[in-house]
Amino acid sequence: MRVYLLVLLVAAAVTFLITPLARELAWAAGATTAPRERDVHTVATPRLGGVAMWAGLVVAFVLASQMPFLDGVFAQPRQALGVVAGATLVCLLGVADDIWDLDWMTKLAGQVLAAGVMAWSGVQLISFPMFGLTIGSSRLSLVATIVVVVVCINAVNFVDGLDGLAAGLIAIGGMGFAVYTYLLTRDASPGDYSNLATLVTAVLVGVCLGFLPHNFFPARIFMGDSGAMLLGLVIAAAAIIVTGQVGLGDATRREAFPAFLPILLPIAVLLLPLLDMTLAVVRRLRAGKSPFHPDRLHMHHRLLGLGHSHRQAVLIMYMWTAVFAFGAAALAVFSTTAVLIAVGIGVVVATLVTARGRRRPDGLDASVAAPVVTDAATVAASSADAPSSPRDARSRHETQSAHEAQSAHETEETHR
Repeated sequence: MRVYLLVLLVAAAVTFLITPLARELAWAAGATTAPRERDVHTVATPRLGGVAMWAGLVVAFVLASQMPFLDGVFAQPRQALGVVAGATLVCLLGVADDIWDLDWMTKLAGQVLAAGVMAWSGVQLISFPMFGLTIGSSRLSLVATIVVVVVCINAVNFVDGLDGLAAGLIAIGGMGFAVYTYLLTRDASPGDYSNLATLVTAVLVGVCLGFLPHNFFPARIFMGDSGAMLLGLVIAAAAIIVTGQVGLGDATRREAFPAFLPILLPIAVLLLPLLDMTLAVVRRLRAGKSPFHPDRLHMHHRLLGLGHSHRQAVLIMYMWTAVFAFGAAALAVFSTTAVLIAVGIGVVVATLVTARGRRRPDGLDASVAAPVVTDAATVAASSADAPSSPRDARSRHETQSAHEAQSAHETEETHR
């Protein structure tokens, strides 16, 4: 476990240190997000946070490849290289989108390509630890893998709507996933604790934790599509790698239900993003719109509508993710009855906290309904499609961020 913790810390440190450079790069390249009607931020903010996350991931993998403890993972490095290659491709795709705003068909094609490269490297869905199911066709396996990866990528991308939300959700879910894969490996091979799924989730948690100090409200940088798509692909890779590692025949009668965890746990980790994406797609199709048509009806928008502040909405979604992710992982250690009781208590507490918001008549959070307004020229410039210059935009962002932070603090004091 210490080796995985070291890799996690290296990924976090590299991401944390590189993020300011990614921020400068975003200003220079014009990769900024100006406030739009559906957004909750009020100032132009640089993107490209995914570049720093990618750097943390690569450095952590390079370090891990030199550790004797993980020789078992890199003895046949094809899968590990596939994860890094897929992450690199999807990050490059996200960078292009953060700068030039690609259309959805181009992004989807790029996501399929990145997932295909990873699948070609051996990271594929082959079997399911339920009912002894095995995908008999290599083509069907490839298609199933690509579908799962693309769904995970877009689920994380859909939920990336508040400062620190996506990074925090994936970090919390990844922790539960990492603990489970480590326990699974320890039981399956007592003499060798090296496991690619555990390594991938440790690195994933590390890059999220390293990025959060820069991204939590009020964010100084967004992860952008380069970061959201990278997180989605990497957590999908971990889920695919661990799927099928345990079968029902290997489990005792008390462990029969935990044997389903390779399928259950990824769903629990991504429950909120997957649910949010599903509701958004159904809602937009019923309205006769594209599934990718943006709106202001995501879960985090609804929490703001209940009267929760920006930080409170993010922390509430953290709480729900922790309940389900750690509850699912706990099934590998504790009895099903004990876990269900604990999860039930967690759901009740989370529901009470969620319902405590103070609804405004217009359904908007105070900090969103009445954003900080400076002079008219600044507001007009911040709302423009592109800032007049990176330096001017950065100056406006830093000035308004200070006002925004002060306003948010006053709003939260009022809520209390």
